Amino acid sequence: MIWCVEDDASIRDIEVYALTSTGFDAIGFEDGTSFWDALQTKQPDLVVLDVMLPGIDGVELLKRMKASEVFQHIPVIMATAKGTEYDKIQSLDLGADDYLVKPFGIMEMVSRVKAVLRRCKRVQPVNLLTVEGLVLNPSEHTVSVDGQRITLTYKEYELLHLFLSQPGIAFTREQLLASVWNTEYFGETRTVDMHIRTLRQKLGSYGQIIETVRNVGYRLEAKHDK
Repeated sequence: MIWCVEDDASIRDIEVYALTSTGFDAIGFEDGTSFWDALQTKQPDLVVLDVMLPGIDGVELLKRMKASEVFQHIPVIMATAKGTEYDKIQSLDLGADDYLVKPFGIMEMVSRVKAVLRRCKRVQPVNLLTVEGLVLNPSEHTVSVDGQRITLTYKEYELLHLFLSQPGIAFTREQLLASVWNTEYFGETRTVDMHIRTLRQKLGSYGQIIETVRNVGYRLEAKHDK
């Protein structure tokens, strides 16, 4: 799915038509706000993003995407006005994958979309574990809350990784000991409770998604309203 963010309706319609007629699924957005709102629920394969937009402009949207562990992997082609070399340089410095200079040919746009998608396919996607603004990156062994990196102990990280990997599953304290501490249960489970308590504190408002299951243990509830 290709998303075209362009405030000029005629240009936007042509972009979407050209992409769909060459085999892509594509939709358009007339401003940065509607694009950013849609991004919170679904992710495209690539974005063609105009620099000059009402409300949130393209440069600010690019900054937000590249600063987010959830969205930074989405390829972006920036569309800049003719003669604005600064916009091109700034976009590339901020992490844009390519740029188009207006007025550009529609088939040039399609060609650049195909080229960027080919390049990005060579990069192994990162399988992030997320619940809204809570993001665990297994490849980097990092955790962030609403874009801010937090520091967890090894056991806290392993507990969170287990819960995020299997949301909704209730784990007994004995199972958590066996999975995270690699020990058999010998009658002492207070260490699990202590680690859950400190983990909840470090997760802030997201700590409540780790629920206590009475007479059983703990589970992660994926549906969460901060």
